[in-house]
Order: sequence, then structure tokens, then C-alpha cells
Amino acid sequence: MAFVARRLAAALLLLGVLSVLTYALLALAPGDPEQVLLGPRPSTAESRAAVRAQYHLDDPLPVRYAAWLGDAVRGDFGASLYSRESVTSVIADRLPVTAGLAGYAIVLTLAVGLPAGLVAAMRRGSPLDRGITLSALVALAIPPFAMSILLLYGFAVTLGWFPVFGAGETFAERVTHLTLPAIALATGQAAVVVRQMRAAALDLAGQDYMTFARARGVGRARYWFGYALRNTALPVLTVGGLLLAANLTGALFVERAFGLHGVGELLVSAVGQKDLPVVQALVLMGGAVVVAVNLLIDLAYLAVDPRVRHGAVAA
Repeated sequence: MAFVARRLAAALLLLGVLSVLTYALLALAPGDPEQVLLGPRPSTAESRAAVRAQYHLDDPLPVRYAAWLGDAVRGDFGASLYSRESVTSVIADRLPVTAGLAGYAIVLTLAVGLPAGLVAAMRRGSPLDRGITLSALVALAIPPFAMSILLLYGFAVTLGWFPVFGAGETFAERVTHLTLPAIALATGQAAVVVRQMRAAALDLAGQDYMTFARARGVGRARYWFGYALRNTALPVLTVGGLLLAANLTGALFVERAFGLHGVGELLVSAVGQKDLPVVQALVLMGGAVVVAVNLLIDLAYLAVDPRVRHGAVAA
């Protein structure tokens, strides 16, 4: 429990620091704060006074921050300066697309990266190992937006197997529309998992208990897929969790390429329109996702590896 309490305290501290930096976006924005918050609306004495009252701009900075944080904790980030809709509802409309893309991509990443990395370790030094390693290097060298263009031209425009843009309406349409974006996002990430898995498995093969398992005559399949796969879970959990967080917060290039109206595309639009409440909410949400995923990874360590669990109890 002490381990969990320390992790929760660290997560809350990080979120507190992030909230201060997020609120500082208003103070650092060029021009008068009320003019920034007015957005495209006409600037009159009445509208400026209303904005100052709504956002507590006449109060001291700590009071303003406390009021903003209290609203943010309740999920109230104000209204979009561009659409005048609630920021929470604007983000909620876009979140399912990004969440679906992120989940689809991480499934493809792990489904390809884990077995490929393990097979490369099993066949160390063989042509298969060199082929997998070379393919991973090539995949790492291709940025997601470039892969998006290649997939669009090859499989959507030329062959017509997949839609060119949009996210679809029904579940089947959503899967079809998100397949190419998920592949574009997962290509480089699967290469990262392949390299991580191969390195972890080879390092594990040199451990004494793995040598003892070989000496006992444990079969090759059980040795790699039973012992090695389970004991490489910690580094894979770390990489997989961070990749999931990156998918949820950093898929904007892929979303723009495929015309997906997700959170990443919303962030680009909000920055271009100087829609500060939306930008603040997205920055805080992105940081909260990263902190939450890291906290879940720490908790997963306790469930997966008894050594970590016993060490946490001892601490």
C-alpha cells in the first residue's frame, strides 16, 4: 500500500504542476487576456467587462487559478471561443475516434511486435533474425505521416480497398476506415516493440534460471513462449503503455492525413484559431493521460512480477 500511495502522490504532484503550466498559457498569450478570451467576437466595453467577470480577471492570480482549477476538476473548461459550445462536449465528440485509433494501433503493434521480436531472439544470428531486424530499422525510418501517404496512395486510391478519409458510422465502417490509419501509426511502434522484445529476450536468456531451465531439458517452445515471454513482461509493459499514451495524445499527423476528426486534429485547429480554452483542456487532458498510463504501468508491475511486488512491500 505504501508503494501505491507514493505513486498516487507523485501522480497528483505532476498533475498539479501540469495544471499550473496549463493555466500559464493564458498569462503567456500575447495581448490582453480579455481580448484573447473574446476570440472572434466583437470587442466592446460590455463584452470585455463580461469576459473579465466570467474568468475572474480582476482577481489576484492565485484566486483566478484556484477558480479555474476548481472548474477544471469538475470537467468545466468553459466554452470554445470559436463554436461557443462547451469545451467538454467538443472534446467528447472527437474522443471516440482517437480512442478507437489508439486502441486499434496498439493491438496491431503488440500482435506484430511481440512474436516478431521473440522469434528474432530465438533465431539469433540467422537470416530470419537479420531480416526482422532490418525490417524494424526500415519501419523506424519512415515517419507516420509519410507512411500515411504511402498507404493512402497504394491501398485507398490505387487499389480502392479502403476508404480515403473519414471514420465511418457503424462499427464495421469504423474498423474499415481506421485500418490504414492504425497501420500507419503502428508501423514504427511495432518496430520499437520488436527491438525491445528481442533485446529483453536475449538478455533474459543469459540468466541463471534460464540456463537451469535449458539444463532440465525444457522444450524450445516452452522455454521461449513460457519462461521468456512472461519474464520480459516488464519492459514490454513499459513500452506498450507509453506507446498507448502517445497514440492517444500524438496521433495528429495521421488524423490530418486521413481526414479523421479526432483529438489531434482538434488541437491543430484550436491552435490555428487561437481557441485558448480548448487548447488548455487538451494540454491538461494529454498530460493526465500520460500520468494515468504511467500509474497503471506501475500497478501492473505489481501484478505481473512477484519480485517487484515483494520489493514494494519491503519498501
